[in-house]
Amino acid sequence: MIQQVDTSLNRLTMYRLVLWVLAVLAAYSLLLNVLGWLTFGIPEMLAHLALCLGLTYVSNRGLAALFHVRPHSESSLITGLLLYFLFWPSFKALDVAGVALACVLASASKYALAWRGRHIFNPAAAGAFTAGLTGLNIATWWAATPAMLFLLVPGILLVLYRTRKVLMGTVFTAVSVSIVATELLRAGMTLGAALWQPLAQRPVLFFVGFMLTEPLTLPPRRWQQLALAAVVGVVFAVPYNLGFVANSPELALLVGNLLAFLAGQRGGIRLNFQESRPLTPTTTEFSFRPERAVRFAPGQYMELHLPHAKSDGKGRRRVFSLTSAPDARDVTIGVGTAEPVSAAKRALLALQPGDSVTATAVGGDFVLPRRPAGPVLLVAAGIGITPYLAQLAAGTAKNRDVVLLYLAKSAPELAYADALEQSGARVIARLSDGSAPPSFMEDACKVSRPPARLDGAALKELVPDIAGREVFVSGSPASVRSLRAAARGAGARRIRTDSFAGY
Repeated sequence: MIQQVDTSLNRLTMYRLVLWVLAVLAAYSLLLNVLGWLTFGIPEMLAHLALCLGLTYVSNRGLAALFHVRPHSESSLITGLLLYFLFWPSFKALDVAGVALACVLASASKYALAWRGRHIFNPAAAGAFTAGLTGLNIATWWAATPAMLFLLVPGILLVLYRTRKVLMGTVFTAVSVSIVATELLRAGMTLGAALWQPLAQRPVLFFVGFMLTEPLTLPPRRWQQLALAAVVGVVFAVPYNLGFVANSPELALLVGNLLAFLAGQRGGIRLNFQESRPLTPTTTEFSFRPERAVRFAPGQYMELHLPHAKSDGKGRRRVFSLTSAPDARDVTIGVGTAEPVSAAKRALLALQPGDSVTATAVGGDFVLPRRPAGPVLLVAAGIGITPYLAQLAAGTAKNRDVVLLYLAKSAPELAYADALEQSGARVIARLSDGSAPPSFMEDACKVSRPPARLDGAALKELVPDIAGREVFVSGSPASVRSLRAAARGAGARRIRTDSFAGY
């Protein structure tokens, strides 16, 4: 079941998933109004929806032309749908003017309030907050109503699961609900009512699902994101009034965005393509020279913006594990290029020396523990070898006990064999066709056809001291699930994973 959900969600970009979920919620809100659960009036809601979508779309395209960049239509529609749920549908002139201003300012913030191609503030929150300062209209976050929960909750869970932000969402929800519930208990409300009220009648869920976890305004590391969720939860829930501003969800989010930016959010970096070289019959390495130094920890990924005319529906941004050492002049990535090749990979393969692409982010937490004495087991399935290359290139295996278990179809499919030989790690190759690995690899576990599944017993036989090692597993989602279960069956207590959805 989980594998089917992963497969379905991985066919969609984050933008496409959020757009569809918000579109379904918008249609659901219209249905609720017809049924009498909402009382705005269908004409007001339809006009409000058309205004938000139309203005954000048109203003975004106009600003993109002004700044000579390609417009991101899905992003503009998402912003419009968010503002649809933030402002009360109305025909009053001042209300309509306030919404219109929020839409235009939200689009403008993507260009004016940006640093090296990255948003500083969430556009919808920036537009809503600024419109509120003018007094024309104030965001009410009307999506926070019990009638919306039936579809709101599963939609939010899908988004958080797809973006791997469930823990971050849990931290924010726990902090904000606890503060609000405590105040309500002091006011004499029952425990059940005190917990229900912030979840059903305040925008906690909508805020965490569609606003707080927006990737372009998050810090790069998980611990930073969790700390941010806790801080924003406090600012969101604690009442205050500074005279010219009072507490509001949009202000809490803007405070969080600013903290994330100051905490080390990395801006866009232009990369000049140098060359590519085949690693195996089905993998290719791409080398780029950055216009400025790229700061990253070994094991992290880089998000590349890869424009291509005929998109395959997954958008233009892709993430790839960095395979070069942090102090290397050029940055390299290893990519699976077996047929059929996706549109994004075709764009990569078509690059010529001197062409440039933009790295829009560096992040990820698939990094080795700081304690250098701790032994580790690195398990790589196919192209899952890539995040370990930067770690080994940085001299990791010279400072700690490292065992690398490399699973591949055949000896020719073992990428980076020369780098592994020089790394100092003890490398174990398990080849599904039963062929012999390179001579420097100490073990090769020959298996029958079809290859036997690597279970806990087989893994413990390959790495007898696995229980004393911190285990890292990298590969496709299906491989990671299977290998994580095998590691647990072999006695591993600490397991960290990194899934490659495929591009």
